[in-house]
Amino acid sequence: MPVHTSQGSQGNHGRGVGLGLALVSAVAFGGSGVAAKPLIEAGLDPLHVVWLRVAGAALVMLPLAVRHRALVKRRPALLAGFGLLGVAGVQACYFAAISRVPVGVALLVEYLAPALVLGWVRFVQRRPVTRAAALGVVLAAGGLACVVEVWSGLGFDALGLLLALGAACCQVGYFVLSDQGSDAGDEAPDPLGVIAYGLLVGTLVLTAVARPWTMRWSVLGGSADMDGTSVPASLLLGWIVLVATVVAYGTGVLSVRRLSPQVAGVVACLEAVIATVLAWVLLGEHLSAPQIAGGAVVLLGAFIAQSSAPAKPSQEPVARGTSEAGRELSANGTAV
Repeated sequence: MPVHTSQGSQGNHGRGVGLGLALVSAVAFGGSGVAAKPLIEAGLDPLHVVWLRVAGAALVMLPLAVRHRALVKRRPALLAGFGLLGVAGVQACYFAAISRVPVGVALLVEYLAPALVLGWVRFVQRRPVTRAAALGVVLAAGGLACVVEVWSGLGFDALGLLLALGAACCQVGYFVLSDQGSDAGDEAPDPLGVIAYGLLVGTLVLTAVARPWTMRWSVLGGSADMDGTSVPASLLLGWIVLVATVVAYGTGVLSVRRLSPQVAGVVACLEAVIATVLAWVLLGEHLSAPQIAGGAVVLLGAFIAQSSAPAKPSQEPVARGTSEAGRELSANGTAV
């Protein structure tokens, strides 16, 4: 009997740590847009900001890539997919979107991803979807209509909204790929190694697309305007690389491994709220009452959709699986 109690306690502790990691990830990701937009307005192309973000983070994570170089032979498809979708795709689409629409709107559209996850579950994995999950999708779509104010003739830039939707599609890949190997025990690919190689792959892809040699490098030596306040461009870039990328991806992938894509995605929805509040306070991007209400409905729909997604079958007792995840975090947590 004491053994079961101890296992249950470990399970609760592991879940608590996972939720904490997911919250840190949401806060870190949420601050990326408000730091990037002033750099874009100062003269940098959105793709160049993305390249600086990903390449800088890849450089920081390079020692981990060397340490886990065996992953290149063991899981090449996983590393390529994570780099293309979870890194290059999400960031390029999101940064291009915020150059055309407000940060909060771009993130709220991006967080249609939970509804898209249900589409993956229903039509790709061919697993049943509950009525509550369908309700979540309807709510998210209705909230999005309020965010873009469709009654005023699509008040926001259509291309910006399409780019934000592209970020949502890529984010689905991020959550699905982050969970790969979570049930493989000792054979699971090291999450920090996956992040390191994902950033390297993303850098290679973005280098070909962004062509950084055409960048206005002089902008980084100056300052950027943040709603009337002058901020060193190098400080904003440092935040984007170290906090909004290295910390955000590290805590995010570790949280998915300890929780599941569904639960981690629910907490990640807080990113939209955090980013919207930060954009309101730091960038002066005010939203109308219908847009705020619509944003709340989008988040509610995302929450319902994620919470109602069928859980993946487990071959082992929950307490044991959580304990293994705990050992994995203990082994790798210091690297974050």
